[in-house]
Amino acid sequence: MNLKFSVFFLLLSFQLLAQQYKEVKDIQYYENPTSEYMEKQSRLDIHFPDSDNNKKYPVIVWFHGGGLTGGGKEIPQELKNKEVVVVGVGYRLAPKIKAEETIEDATAAIAWVFKNIEKYHGNTEEIFISGHSAGGYLALMVIMNKENLAQYDIEANAVAGLIPFSGHTITHFTIRDQQGIPGTQAIVDKWAPLFYVRNDAPPILLITGDREMEMLGRYEENAYFYRMMKVAGQKEIDLYEMNGYGHNMVYPALPLLLKFVKEKSDQ
Repeated sequence: MNLKFSVFFLLLSFQLLAQQYKEVKDIQYYENPTSEYMEKQSRLDIHFPDSDNNKKYPVIVWFHGGGLTGGGKEIPQELKNKEVVVVGVGYRLAPKIKAEETIEDATAAIAWVFKNIEKYHGNTEEIFISGHSAGGYLALMVIMNKENLAQYDIEANAVAGLIPFSGHTITHFTIRDQQGIPGTQAIVDKWAPLFYVRNDAPPILLITGDREMEMLGRYEENAYFYRMMKVAGQKEIDLYEMNGYGHNMVYPALPLLLKFVKEKSDQ
């Protein structure tokens, strides 16, 4: 066999051995949707390794941004084909609902993942919660307030890690807006992750854009959350500022998410 054909068959062998991936779309995560809008919006997509063996892979649950008023479920391209299961979550949006009701959807979606992701080769002991902006806020709210997942008999601290991208740590501006509170008036109430500061949370990596380029106060909110968590005694928490990038810092920050998942999964 000449060199040309040898290289061809070698490359073909590598392709056959390479990990294959599948996607399923529009899975309803409520058992009994209570409205047509909930039935339409409360769905998720899954990108997962199509493996014949019994290997289980880390899971990233990703919540899209959009101020709780816009956007749609997504799986960032940079997270695909990376030996992780990725779940892109859709949720209901204001003003069709009260903005705080989005937390109910985010909670239900995470509960669904805990109870079903093994069917898609996901490891329930390595579920990481992430998202950008409003999605980062939802990730923080569901996990920091342990009562959310407790409704589904799930311990919030069973999550392997929490990685919000530029998420609010004070009460979300859309929730404040629906109450007639301006965006420049900071509120920390039961709709704020800061309200639930504690020392036993899962490992956390806070990522924001450059403090001089971010949305109003977003870096400083995260820095204060970081400091209060440290004061409370949280051991595993870090804050990373993406110098030179503004609020739309998702693409350059995704390698940090994958690095965090790999490090925690290898422990």
